[in-house]
Amino acid sequence: MTLAIVGLAAGSSAGLAAEVAPTALATIQPAYVPSIPNPVVPTVTPAPGEAVAADTQQPDDTIAYPTLAAAVAAQQARGEMDDDLRCLAGAIYYESKGEPLAGQLAVAEVILNRADSGRFGSSICGVITQPGQFSFVRGGRIPSVDPSRPAWRTALAVARVALDDAWESDASDALYFHARRAAPGWGRVKVASIGNHVFYR
Repeated sequence: MTLAIVGLAAGSSAGLAAEVAPTALATIQPAYVPSIPNPVVPTVTPAPGEAVAADTQQPDDTIAYPTLAAAVAAQQARGEMDDDLRCLAGAIYYESKGEPLAGQLAVAEVILNRADSGRFGSSICGVITQPGQFSFVRGGRIPSVDPSRPAWRTALAVARVALDDAWESDASDALYFHARRAAPGWGRVKVASIGNHVFYR
């Protein structure tokens, strides 16, 4: 059995759900947990020989989102796009544009995990264009996408969430996935089943 992802194109619908869902996303206002400027941090005096815990020394300045949809909606107005972002968004679009946001994020996680693993391509674009892995790749290239399509804008926003590690995916340690209707008989550990895909590590 090769490491190729089985039935990828077959697992993606024609994108009907994605053409409706992103429009709804535009109406979601992201909810932020604001950082408090110059917060009062209590002084902790350790007993002799004890260290002060790290979380008592630094306030948490991170922005939290109440839902994945809010995290995605918060990304949609950002502009700059490098090769990693373009490649990751392309893979999300072609592999999972008809999937729920959690399924799109899970596909992104597989690609990021592969890039970090040292067993696949060493970059995001390298993972995606590795021969025999993704059926939408043609001649080592990711086909272009009409940037006005709502499904593309959603894929781009999901890619930003994944790259920024702004939401924890149920498939955060997955390295493989296939369409639910495929049965490759892998002896791998299943970590999640989201939408029309099953994810493994």
